[in-house]
Amino acid sequence: MAVVGRPNAGKSTFINAILGEDRLLTGPEAGITRDAIAVPFTFENTQMKLIDTAGMRKKARIHEKLESLAVSDARRAIQFAHVVVLMVDATQPLEKQDNQIASLIAEEGRAMVLALNKWDLVPGDERKALLEEVAFQVNKVMPQFKGLPIVTVCAEKNKGLEDVLKAALTQYELWNRRIATGELNRWLEDITERHTPPLVKGKRLKIKYITQANTRPPSFALFVNQAKGLNESYRRYLVNHLREAFGLPGIPIRLMARSAKNPYAEKA
Repeated sequence: MAVVGRPNAGKSTFINAILGEDRLLTGPEAGITRDAIAVPFTFENTQMKLIDTAGMRKKARIHEKLESLAVSDARRAIQFAHVVVLMVDATQPLEKQDNQIASLIAEEGRAMVLALNKWDLVPGDERKALLEEVAFQVNKVMPQFKGLPIVTVCAEKNKGLEDVLKAALTQYELWNRRIATGELNRWLEDITERHTPPLVKGKRLKIKYITQANTRPPSFALFVNQAKGLNESYRRYLVNHLREAFGLPGIPIRLMARSAKNPYAEKA
């Protein structure tokens, strides 16, 4: 489980709080963590490795070579992680850089949990509206993580730590989920009846069947008569309904169109 985010979001403080000791160097200055550090840990009989990473700034703000290497290290941590906790300062939620980090996590196909740290600094009468706004922004700006679990944390006061770990374990299970081909094709028949596939050069795209090609993340192969005919709009429609129908909130889903060739075409 890699913990990533902008500088000074509280990543090292969060991991220290989980471990119950000052294992990682922290402080008010941004940029103290330079290396991705893996720390073994057991939670609810599950062996984990917690990976603290350097804060990821915009490229234009990376001046030192050392810091540039640290950000590369954080990227590698995402590549090798199973679950990524995107740590966000609740007083400055979801800035452009957070969206860019989320995009990188999605590209790597990793499960994700969004942790709003420093929750104690948000006034009580503003908390409900802030959570609603963050959830709205996630679904709008990060559609690949629609339904993402959002957990409020105060790492300095040891609040919300278990909630993050439980959410991470749940996302890990969903990330590994496999769905039976029969279930998928019954779903496909229903969903294509509700909204028919698009026309391609005047002819209706024909979707033959669907199967799960892989897990981690859940990846599906959609067999059609014209693979290039599956436009982005209809692909999003299928992915969103896949996520909803099979309970995969916040999990990046990969859907690949493949040509379903007629086995009798060559003989004819």
